[in-house]
Amino acid sequence: MKEYPVLGKKDTRSGFGDGLTELGRTNKDVVALCADLTGSLKMNQFKDENPERFFQVGIAEANMMGIAAGMTIGGKIPFTGTFANFATSRVYDQVRQSIAYSDKNVKICASHAGLTLGEDGATHQVLEDLGMMKMLPGMTVINPCDYNQTKAATLAIAKHKGPVYLRFGRPKVPIFIPEDQPFEIGKALPLTEGNDVTIFATGHLVWKSLEAAKELEAEGISVEVINIHTIKPLDAQAIIESAKKTRAVVSAEEHQKAGGLGESIANVLATNHPTPMEFVAVDDSFGESATPDELMTKYGLDTVNIVEAVKKVIARKK
Repeated sequence: MKEYPVLGKKDTRSGFGDGLTELGRTNKDVVALCADLTGSLKMNQFKDENPERFFQVGIAEANMMGIAAGMTIGGKIPFTGTFANFATSRVYDQVRQSIAYSDKNVKICASHAGLTLGEDGATHQVLEDLGMMKMLPGMTVINPCDYNQTKAATLAIAKHKGPVYLRFGRPKVPIFIPEDQPFEIGKALPLTEGNDVTIFATGHLVWKSLEAAKELEAEGISVEVINIHTIKPLDAQAIIESAKKTRAVVSAEEHQKAGGLGESIANVLATNHPTPMEFVAVDDSFGESATPDELMTKYGLDTVNIVEAVKKVIARKK
């Protein structure tokens, strides 16, 4: 099994911030808007280097989306920054009507998503955002796994024409994707090769899936881990090809089971190659206040849960 050494630990929001800073130096059409969370979104350096291209709109997220949509008409590439809950639930009407329906070239960049927000609690721990955004026609939805991939994704979406939802987080997590790894929107990234089961993982669950694969390998179970960083457009070909080879699939995500990555994968398999499948995701529940690690364990998003799901799905193979 291929090993992925840990290159350090860093929060994925810093990958966004560093990517945005680089864009500020290389693409003069890029502008940034923030809803009173400049430090939390790591947008300070872009602001300091490009004060004429940074717009602090205050705690007015809906207004921010409308402003961003308008800026695209003049050829600008606006990157909006706020917490994931405020970038989706609070402003869904504006995103739907002013950005998605109008096919505006806005990059909706959202931090502090999922249970790993920790002590901030259920009201901020959005677990429905990927589903909400993937349902919007024409919306690209991206959920990278570590600092390096988040930075690469930030650079890539500036070149993509059309609305994008980019999700990242607050906690420091292992960096394991090589710095020079190309980021291709809509293209799955195979991490390990295996014959017994495939784990399709996204975001923070990619590293946990690699940990699970290592444990399972020691037990003689050959695991294919594929990083699905782009939820939409989904790499259906990669999913079908791997499922045909392993004949058993597990999805792993920091999101509600309903509406998430697993649901999209199940749709692909049901219509192309029916395959036994298990889901590692939050099961119809809100979160609560605790440390990120405590929450990931309580809500079944830990390495042990992925191992259990793999063994369960393998038992269902015919």
